[in-house]
Amino acid sequence: MNQKGQLAWELYLKMGTSSDSFSVLQLIANDCYKMGQFYYAAKAFDALEKLDPGSCYWEGKRGACVGVFQLIVANKEPREKLKEVLALLRNSGNPQAEYIIRVLRKWAKDNRVLLS
Repeated sequence: MNQKGQLAWELYLKMGTSSDSFSVLQLIANDCYKMGQFYYAAKAFDALEKLDPGSCYWEGKRGACVGVFQLIVANKEPREKLKEVLALLRNSGNPQAEYIIRVLRKWAKDNRVLLS
C-alpha cells in the first residue's frame, strides 16, 4: 500500500516456494491493484492463476492488465510494458483474453507501438 510494488515483487521472487509466499502473492495482487500499481498486480494475479487455475484470479488479472493499458494510453507507464501485458494475457486459458489481446494489438498498431 506504500507504492513500492516493485520491491514487494522482488521480495516475493526471493522467497521461493513456501507457505508464506502464496499469502505474499495475494497481498501484492490485491494491494497493488487497490493502489493503481496494475503492472505488479497483473504479474501477481498471473502467478496466482497458474497456482490455482480454477479460481477467480483471472478477473483480477484481467482488470490489472486493462489498468496497465489505461496507464500506457495516459502516458503514465512506458509503452514497452504493453508487450509484457500481452504475454500475461496469452498465458491465460480464459477465452476473454483473446478479445482483450485483439483490442491491445489494434491500439498498438494504430499508435505505432512495436510489439515484436
